[in-house]
Amino acid sequence: MSKIPITVEGHNKLQIELKQLINEERPNIIKAIAEARSHGDLSENAEYHSAKEKQSFIEGKIAELESVIAQADIIDVSTLSGKDIKFGATVTVIDEETEQKSTYQIVGENESDIKKNKLSITSPLGRALIGKEKNSIVEFNSPKGSKTYSIKSVKYI
Repeated sequence: MSKIPITVEGHNKLQIELKQLINEERPNIIKAIAEARSHGDLSENAEYHSAKEKQSFIEGKIAELESVIAQADIIDVSTLSGKDIKFGATVTVIDEETEQKSTYQIVGENESDIKKNKLSITSPLGRALIGKEKNSIVEFNSPKGSKTYSIKSVKYI
């Protein structure tokens, strides 16, 4: 079983989501199924089928989260340092074509969220940045074509 890198913050969020599914969502859906069953004929009971579908989704999500948490390699970014980019680094880059400046933290797949500037280590840009240093140029193939970025800063916070 391979380990999945994850920050302390990301691990905590997964734990909270798992507890919420187990302690709130699961009991609520069990009640909804019982309620729908009490309405009689299950073959034409849309409420029952909808609740069973939702239960299946919740149980699948619980299993997925338990698996990720069991395989987690929790990395405390505050203990990291260095000049080269590795997991957990907060990196500021400039798109050489558009001159747009962006800052991302390199995180695990399960905690990536580009809207929150959390970049997956397995994304094309994430893979291209690993091992590079400040003032380096990185070229990579993105879904929108070939891109070139210059690295302006590397921090571990």
